[in-house]
This record gives sequence, structure tokens and C-alpha cells, in this order.
Amino acid sequence: MSQDNKDLYRDNGRTGSVLDDMDTSNKNLQNIGVEILPVHTGGTVHAKRIPGFFRKVKWIVASMWLALFLGPYLRWDGHQALLFDLPNRQFHIFGLTILPQDIWVLAMILLFFSLLLAATTAVAGRMWCGYACFHTVWVDVFTWIEEKIEGQPNKRIKLDEKPMSLDKLKKKVPKHLIWLFLGLATSFSFVAYFTDAFDLWSRLFAFEWGTTETAIILLLGLATYFFAGILREQVCIGFCPYARIQGAMYDTETVVPTYDIDRGEPRGRLKRIKPGEEAPDLGDCIDCNLCVAVCPTGVDIRKGQQFGCITCGICIDACDSVMDKIKKPRGLIRYASLTEFSGKTLPPIWRRPRVLVYSGIMAFAGAMILWGLLTMSPIDVKALHERSPLYVQMSDGSIQNKWVIKIVNKSNQVMQAQVSVQGMEGMTYQVERQSFDIMAGSVGATTLFVKIPRKLLKDVNTPITIKVVDLNNMDIKQDYSATFIGPRPR
Repeated sequence: MSQDNKDLYRDNGRTGSVLDDMDTSNKNLQNIGVEILPVHTGGTVHAKRIPGFFRKVKWIVASMWLALFLGPYLRWDGHQALLFDLPNRQFHIFGLTILPQDIWVLAMILLFFSLLLAATTAVAGRMWCGYACFHTVWVDVFTWIEEKIEGQPNKRIKLDEKPMSLDKLKKKVPKHLIWLFLGLATSFSFVAYFTDAFDLWSRLFAFEWGTTETAIILLLGLATYFFAGILREQVCIGFCPYARIQGAMYDTETVVPTYDIDRGEPRGRLKRIKPGEEAPDLGDCIDCNLCVAVCPTGVDIRKGQQFGCITCGICIDACDSVMDKIKKPRGLIRYASLTEFSGKTLPPIWRRPRVLVYSGIMAFAGAMILWGLLTMSPIDVKALHERSPLYVQMSDGSIQNKWVIKIVNKSNQVMQAQVSVQGMEGMTYQVERQSFDIMAGSVGATTLFVKIPRKLLKDVNTPITIKVVDLNNMDIKQDYSATFIGPRPR
């Protein structure tokens, strides 16, 4: 504390004399750079922005979401790198085409990230809500724009309270127009993941959008504008289902932003010591309300963990900045667990059963994803054996089996498929189409006939191998193990 303020102490703000000196107390705090802010009492939350470690983390994570605007414009081998082609039932991801046959890979991805959400909640609360939630990120961007146009929170509150006027419209209209533009840009990028982005742009200027595309872009754009710009924190508090189930994922070892009540209470503001007056024994909290003013949902963390807290840590940045100014140690508000405040040692993560279960399922899903991606072939072959009849005896005494060969081209290039058969000596085969083209992401079919002289058959079932190769790329090939069925040997 500076020399000019060395004779300040903190008063608990509960006696009549302190209420009389409140203005003086506020000036004392302002002298050392601490602003006294009013507590949020209802209406729209206008959170004050403050720099700090957790604010930087929020922007870093948010930038990853914002980068998704560019996702539809990435190209790979002349095609859109990320394209979820629902009409053709194809998911293109950087040259990898996932068809319905491989949809289990996407299921494993969803399982992995759902358990990751549960695991992070058990360890550190609603980190998803505080840092990575789509709604949280867009509210941050919308309120940043609002601050640039309308000013700091106190100015925005006063502007909201003013009657409608030309001066008010000059600030409100540009803000809402920018919000609408961002909402529509968001919905446009979303739709562009499901159809070629450049084609979508060209059809926009030619007024050739379909009803479905137009409806989705308009509705999703207006929804983004309404939820991120108008409702804001009410979505987190009143609509989000995750906010209501996260309590079941918490335990006494979950680390969340927590106010150290033993250190902070009784709280009181700074006041000059009068001659002969003894300074009261107070905690470190100076009741500046900055932790409440910066909270995006208007939560007072000093009242304990609450339903509206999204564990973003911004209140920690605020409190640490105040502690630095009054020469007190940081950590009055910090990430901590109930176990820590009860005087016990927080056990390591690997000794927490709930986290171990979540991590085990995540490891299984991750291993399946890795195995699926490493073994996923650009070609898939299925041979459907004729069931009625299972075999036919030809006029020359040989036994014939029939298959329908279906070949799936999972690549982004045209495939020229060639079918051949390998088996016992004396076997002959005939393919309806020896080689034929299969378009990218589509299925080609042909009929295969295999004949084996009856005298060569040693068993009812005889293994054969059906080979398929892409003549355009000999590295793309697949073998299919099939069974030739014949009569019982004499």
C-alpha cells in the first residue's frame, strides 16, 4: 500500500457511522486503484471485462471455435476438406471418406468426447461451460462488440434505462445489425459444412438457394442473435440441460472457483483510522464487488458454489488484481475443492474411482477410433452368396456357385475395379464385368460364377479368395475370404 494510504484500515460496513462515511471509503479505495462496483440486482448482466490469466485462456480456447468459420473453405485434393454429405451418406474428412459402413467410428468419437465432458466436470467443474461452450464463446464476442459501441457496463446500464431517442438509436441499431450479421455468418458456415461452400456462395448471388437451405440459415442465424445477444446468461441458467445435470458429476474433490471464507470474512472496506480509534480485526475481502461485476452470469461467488457459476475463473482474475493493489497474497478466490477446505489432502486423479471409470471408457473409445482410422481401407468388398440354390451341377459334372460382388469406393477418385478369384487347382471362374468403373463414394456390383469339377471337391465347404484391385491405383486392393459350397463327396 502506498505511503499516502498507510493509515487506512477496512471497516465491515455494518455500523451507522460507516454508512455515513461510505463516500469517503469509496474514495480511499479509488486512491489505490480499486473501484467500488454495485452488485447486480436483476435484468441483463453487463459484465465488466478485466485482463488476467483466465481471460487469456478463454480467448485462446474461443479462437479455436472461431476458426471453425474457416473450416468449410479448406480444400483437399481439389475437394472441400470437411464435408458432411448427408444426401449421399458420405462424410469427407481431409481425404478420408466415412460411409455408413464405418459410422461406428463417428459413434466412438461421440462416446470419447461425451466421456471427456464428464471427466473434466468431475475434475474441475463446468470447464466446458466456462471456456469452450459455443454459447459462451459467442456471448463473449457479442458483449465485446457491445462494449466497443456502447461503452463500459455503467454506461450501458444507463443507456438501457434512458427513453428511446435518436442518440440511443445511433448506438443500438449498429450493434444489433452487427449481431445479426454475425448470427447469419455463423449459420452460413454451419450449412457450408453440409454442402460445398463455394457452390453455396455462387448460388446465393444467383438467388438459387433451396427452401431448406434458406430456412436453416435464417432460423439458425436469428437463433444465434437471440440467444447470444438477447438472452445471454439466461440460457446457461434456465435452458441448458448440462447445467442441471452437472451437479450429479460433482463430488467433494471437484476443483471449482471457491471463495476462502475463513480468510475473507468478516469483510469490510478501507477507511481512515481516526486518532485513538482501534482498527477492527477483519478478513482480506474489502467488499469491492469486483468479483461479482466481472461474472458473466452475475453470480456472487462469496455466497458459495451456485447453479449459475460456469467456473470460468474470471472472478479469480478480478480478486487477484485487487489483492495485488492492497498488498495481500493472491488466492482469496481460487480453484479449490471442499476436501481442501476441510483440511484434507486432495488425492491424485488416478485414485479417484469416478475419474478412472471415465478415463477407462475414453481410452477404449480412443483405441477403437485409432484402430478404425489405421485399418480403414479406401475400398470395401462384400460377396453375397446365392442362397437358392446354394450350388448348381452343370452338364459337364462340375459344380457352380454364384456370388454378387459389391464394391464400395470410399476414396475421392474414380476406381476401376478388377475382380479375380484364387483357389484350388482346376477351378475356373467367370465375372460378368471383369473390370468396371466405380464413382467416388458410390457402390459398384457385378456377378461372379465359380466352377470346380466335382471329383476335385474333398469337402462340402471349400475356401476360396475373391480379389479386388483398383487398376488406377494398384495399392488399393482387398481380399475377401469366401466359401465354395458343393455336395457331399461320394
